Amino acid sequence: MIARSALCMIIACSAPVFAQEAAPVEDETVPGRVGAGGAQNAPALEEMNPELDAGVRRGLEALAKMQNTDGSFGRGRYGRHVGITSLCALAFMADGHLPDRGRYGEVVRRALDFVLAGATETGLLAAETSHGPMYGHGFATLFLGEIYGMNPSDDRVRDALGRAVRLIVDSQNEEGGWRYNPVPIDADVSVTICEIMALRSARNAGIKVPRQTIDKAVEYVRECQNPDGGFRYMSQPGGSAWPRTAAGVASLFYAGIYEDDAIEKGLDYLVTTAFPGRGMVGPGSAHYFYGQYYSVQAMYLAGGEWWSEWWPAIRTELLNRQSAGGGWMDHQIGDAYATAMGLIVLQMPKRYLPIFQK
Repeated sequence: MIARSALCMIIACSAPVFAQEAAPVEDETVPGRVGAGGAQNAPALEEMNPELDAGVRRGLEALAKMQNTDGSFGRGRYGRHVGITSLCALAFMADGHLPDRGRYGEVVRRALDFVLAGATETGLLAAETSHGPMYGHGFATLFLGEIYGMNPSDDRVRDALGRAVRLIVDSQNEEGGWRYNPVPIDADVSVTICEIMALRSARNAGIKVPRQTIDKAVEYVRECQNPDGGFRYMSQPGGSAWPRTAAGVASLFYAGIYEDDAIEKGLDYLVTTAFPGRGMVGPGSAHYFYGQYYSVQAMYLAGGEWWSEWWPAIRTELLNRQSAGGGWMDHQIGDAYATAMGLIVLQMPKRYLPIFQK
């Protein structure tokens, strides 16, 4: 079991993402301490193996076949969804593919064209069908931020990204969060983390993000944590759940909070309630892929024992659950979504996406 005191030593010298330059901290020799960067500069032992490489290769092949003729991904209720399309594109980018570059470069380029085609004058990134447009908007803004950060020569992307960020900033509610629609009325942790990640990606790519927006978002996320370390859905009283706890912890990291009791308590809650392979949660549970998507980011950013223990466990669990066709299944949102999330998780050690770098 991971010691509660490990996190503070692991992350003590990390610098806030959105803050101005921080004073340097000497990297003293302390047992269990990683230094600034979580797992970025301190990979776990044997992170990659032949089984992982084969599984990812099969997964990417399967996901490419799921792309629709208009460049989108998704079926049924979640068809032509900019959020799912963006996650699928990020899964290919996590393997180093960019628009028209690499084996799946055309897949990424067609996905990008679809997302840009859904960019509105207001800044909202949406398509004909959209379940809770701010979910899709957050993931799509993240996708554009990663594209622009890796290839800043596309003016179309910069224009759409800038307007998308302004919409996020303008639709933050008084509590500091966001919810389903681009109006500053309500908020929940789930949508809020989507927007925080989008702003982090845009900020990394050179787009201006007001510090006040991030500070308010941090206040809101803190208000949603329960005494057991888990996070509730909204700031009003409610029970904890592991998927939104993973999102809550990740949001604090992405907002520039690295040394905090809220993070350590949240990580402990995840290990206690949702450690992969212990039978407490599984791919059939609600929001499984969403939870693992954020859990692996939280553990990666924490580094040290958090990462070295969580990573091999989730790697084994996901590879064991991969279908014969190479993808993963989710009966609620769809196989394209599940496959994209599974691939993003499994490719975390490749460290290609700027959002996962310090």
